[in-house]
Amino acid sequence: MAGVSGATHVTAPGPRLYDRAAELAAVARLSAPTGTGDGGILFVTGGPGEGRSALLARAAGDFPGTAHRVAAPGHRVPWSGARALFAALAPGATDARRALRTARGEDGVAVAVSGLLGDRPVLLCLDDLHLWDAHSRAALAAAWRRGPLPGRPGPRWLVSAARHHRPPGVPGAETVRLGRLGPDGARALLGDLAAPPPAPPVVRRLVEEAAGHPGVLVSAVRRLGAAQLAGTAPLPEPPVDGAVLTEVYGGFLEHLPADSRRLLTVVALAGRTGEEGAATATRRLSGVAVDAVLDGARATRTPAEPLDGLVADGLLRRVDGLLRFEDPFLGRAVLAAAPASRHREARRADVPRAARTASALARGERHRADRLGPPAAVRALAPVVRGRSHLVRGLAALADGPVMDAHEALLRAAELLRDRAPAEASDARFLAMEAAWAGGDADACLVALDRGGDAGGTERDFLDGLGAALTLRFDEARPALARVVARDGAEDDPRLLLRAGSAALVLGDTAAAARVHARALARARAEHRTALLPRALEHLAYAELRDGRYSRAARTAREGLRAAEPTGQRNVAAHQHAVLALVASVAGDGDAVAEHAGLALDTARPHGLVQAATLAEWALARAELGRGLAAQAAARLVPLVRAGPRGGHFALRMLVVPCFVEAAVAAGRAAEAGAAAAEYAVWAGYGVDGAAPALLARCRALLARGEERGEGGEAAYWFGEAVRRHDGCGNDFERARTLLAYGTWLRLRRRPGAARGPLRDALVTFERSAADGWADHARSELRATGGAGGGAADPTAWGLLTPQQQRIARLAAQGATNREIAGRLTLSPRTVDHHLRGVFARLGIRSRVELPGLVGAGLPAQAGGTEAKGLVSSRARRSAGPS
Repeated sequence: MAGVSGATHVTAPGPRLYDRAAELAAVARLSAPTGTGDGGILFVTGGPGEGRSALLARAAGDFPGTAHRVAAPGHRVPWSGARALFAALAPGATDARRALRTARGEDGVAVAVSGLLGDRPVLLCLDDLHLWDAHSRAALAAAWRRGPLPGRPGPRWLVSAARHHRPPGVPGAETVRLGRLGPDGARALLGDLAAPPPAPPVVRRLVEEAAGHPGVLVSAVRRLGAAQLAGTAPLPEPPVDGAVLTEVYGGFLEHLPADSRRLLTVVALAGRTGEEGAATATRRLSGVAVDAVLDGARATRTPAEPLDGLVADGLLRRVDGLLRFEDPFLGRAVLAAAPASRHREARRADVPRAARTASALARGERHRADRLGPPAAVRALAPVVRGRSHLVRGLAALADGPVMDAHEALLRAAELLRDRAPAEASDARFLAMEAAWAGGDADACLVALDRGGDAGGTERDFLDGLGAALTLRFDEARPALARVVARDGAEDDPRLLLRAGSAALVLGDTAAAARVHARALARARAEHRTALLPRALEHLAYAELRDGRYSRAARTAREGLRAAEPTGQRNVAAHQHAVLALVASVAGDGDAVAEHAGLALDTARPHGLVQAATLAEWALARAELGRGLAAQAAARLVPLVRAGPRGGHFALRMLVVPCFVEAAVAAGRAAEAGAAAAEYAVWAGYGVDGAAPALLARCRALLARGEERGEGGEAAYWFGEAVRRHDGCGNDFERARTLLAYGTWLRLRRRPGAARGPLRDALVTFERSAADGWADHARSELRATGGAGGGAADPTAWGLLTPQQQRIARLAAQGATNREIAGRLTLSPRTVDHHLRGVFARLGIRSRVELPGLVGAGLPAQAGGTEAKGLVSSRARRSAGPS
């Protein structure tokens, strides 16, 4: 085996494995020839020392083709994982660098890997995915969801990760979870580890102590001498001690964030049983009350924020108010690895005694709690401890659980903390409101706002202003919320900045909301507020979406997904997927809309995320409307614009109405469209949505029964009003949609000459916004008026093409197919097709057939000509056959 940049090209057989029949069967299914070249993906998860790497080694050794194993890079710098992967696959450093550039571009890992592998059957084994950098993980997940390129055999992927790491959702992927060995498997492994085999009493003791953990068994045997294995010398007591567990779990603990390690130490110290220094003190850990952990964290100055993530990741388990280590060996390893200063600090704070007191209270053993600690002290601490416990529980549900459960827990936390920790109570109230907002429950939002009766200053303005806005008293809401934007928007605290940004959104000042949320994100980064980053990115992406900055919103949402993944915040990820679905609906990318909307709804529905679900359904409807499926879009939008508990989100319902009116009118549902537009007119009158007047005019134009001939008519008036009002609100995409609707209306009334102007303007805007699907629609309407898909061919427009578009156009003009161009430029055929459609629109032509004439008429042809001639001549040689 030859090592290459942390990777190995495997030629030797893999190790023997025991009690892994199901796992090896899954590997065999992955390795078996499919006949379709579709490849496959198998995720393997397990705890430290449970044999993930051994399974990968066995799979690589048994694979009939070429297998590569790639370990996690030593440092999580951006793209370090992808760099290690391409170093393993590429024949040279130059090819590896080229592949990395491709992976970081729009074509992604799939194209980069395909370009390096060719048609070879390959198994790629990626070890410890949880230790790879976020950029590489996100790029790999996108490649796996996309699948192999058309006409190219896909590699098989065998990917291992720690048990707490959730593999990305990939259609068709299989996941196996490694478990512990049974007694027979453990005895067989012992027979491999020691020659001659250990004495039967030693085998029994080691199998019992290791509890089926293969890594613990290997480490325990490794430190025994021959006499101990033979049973003639006593075994160490205990056979599995802190040194053994540190060897197995030490690397895993080192890679956890420092605050998570410290909090695990608090849990382990609080759950320790037995007297100090006794051998059993590190062998048995009891369950610990959540209140006791929070109190111990405060006493030892340990941040408690990681607790919800540790529970969500499965490192800790919460049952009946008690916390336990999911893996008892991990708890003992944490104790063994904790420095002596942490033990001394815990003793000074009397953490174990306080923990036993709180745990007895949690189990209802009041009589025992009275013996363990002073009742007066317990009663004095209980409200704060219980409040923080509810706060942690609410934060966990807000991140990855039913949001209305989070709302209730956070409200309870605010009540318990109000007198003793007012700042934390204020945060809990705001988060309870956010949870209810995400759940689409306006009444619950008002309940959270009403609980701040003792608030003052800017918080009072926020509570009063938002309460007035939710009850449609905007004249009262505006001054209060404007003060919040002015005061909190000038602060450096990211929590206050998030509140100010939310106030700006309610006021309809989307530009200010985006600006303030960008500041909140910058402050969260500067202060290393890792847990707050996903929320800050979620707020910013939505503000940019509302402000019409679609490319920025997409970039922010993708970064938000990368930040939410390692912290287990699936609810935030669902919202970001919904934002990406809406951005894709602007671009007209139906596949991306379906993918992101599906991922958003997978979480939004079970967790009650009405806001994310509404955005995702809206994106799906816009994509359907863009493809001409008006009836289907209208049916999807009806529930979103309906009022009431079973209707759409209270804050999004009116935003969806213009899209519904357009779809409903086209689908023959004019009465429903008229009723929705009438309600929208009332909403537009409140003045909290800058685009509403223009969109209302468009709705009225679509509903009007204008004259069939002539220049007059109500519809023509309202279309003109809509365009005029769009000029003052700044959303170019919605203006282009109005122009498209206007041009289509003119064409249907047999006024093609008048229709071409609005349609050309719409086409140019759609192209500038990279809204390809809508641009195709506008181009089709323009051709129906007698225009040439955007006008006559314009050779002078060549200089407006990007360098990539120029290269592709030259090759296409020479007769190269999309697939040949893709192979030459290391792109996907789909990307080539996307660029060609942009070329056709910019040059004012309908198809590639017109390209040679333009090149011959004077467009530059020198650069790229050699490549095109090479492609065409090679294709000609293939057609002619051997001479």
